Amino acid sequence: MQKENLYQPFEIDFKELQKFPKISKSNNFFELIYIVEGTGCQYINKNKFNYRPGNLFLITPQDTHSFEITTLTQFFFLRFSEYYLQEKKGKDSEAVHRMEYILQNASHRPGCILKNKSDKPLIASLVENIIREHNNQQLYHTTIIAQIVNTIITVVARNIALKLPKNIKENTGEPVLEILHYIQQNIFEPRKLKADKLGKHLGISMSYLGRYFKTQTGETLQQYIANYKGRLIEMRLLHSDMRIGEIASELNYTDESHLNRAFKKYKGMNPSAFRKRSKEAI
Repeated sequence: MQKENLYQPFEIDFKELQKFPKISKSNNFFELIYIVEGTGCQYINKNKFNYRPGNLFLITPQDTHSFEITTLTQFFFLRFSEYYLQEKKGKDSEAVHRMEYILQNASHRPGCILKNKSDKPLIASLVENIIREHNNQQLYHTTIIAQIVNTIITVVARNIALKLPKNIKENTGEPVLEILHYIQQNIFEPRKLKADKLGKHLGISMSYLGRYFKTQTGETLQQYIANYKGRLIEMRLLHSDMRIGEIASELNYTDESHLNRAFKKYKGMNPSAFRKRSKEAI
């Protein structure tokens, strides 16, 4: 599959569509897609999510996605590349590294990324102001748009960070972020998540690795891995038609009963009961 590139730090677009174009290329950039008006379904990484006005989606370079439009939809697109992040590194390289990590680890998760309720009207207002500045083309409009884009991306990073371990603070150091990044990048390959493999990859002794991670996150490595897998199972149960056995195979559980036990420990019920209850609640 051919890659599509972005040759500037960011670009914005606004389209009203009755049919979403077929995606034949993957991206080398991040893409934020905000639903101004309309309804339909988002498909991402074999998962499905019903969208409505106010939803905001983040597509990372690893994702495959499309939309099925039910009612005429107004899409706001904000695309930004690694050059956007590189531009900021001279000012605060550690903060940019955290943001880059957080954005990269938004993958594997379908649905609206706005988890903080108070951020939903904020994003709506920011998008509205970008569209207004773009349409009116008044003095300094490019500078104002760039500042609003910075705010939107920071708000997005904050919402994604809500899914990180609860004790992770804004000033968390680079090593623990590297550990989290490695775990999430290799979540489908359990052999790479063994303590000896982790320690070897990161150049940290096994005994120190466990203590350091627990101090920084409030969770043990195994607790974090189990909880992250639990979230992935939950998303597939809610937003895909995958069978339990297929999910077990994707996440490398030994069999379906192994996944059932793990998910019951995570959610307090087996996957089938959770999916049935979720459907009944719709």
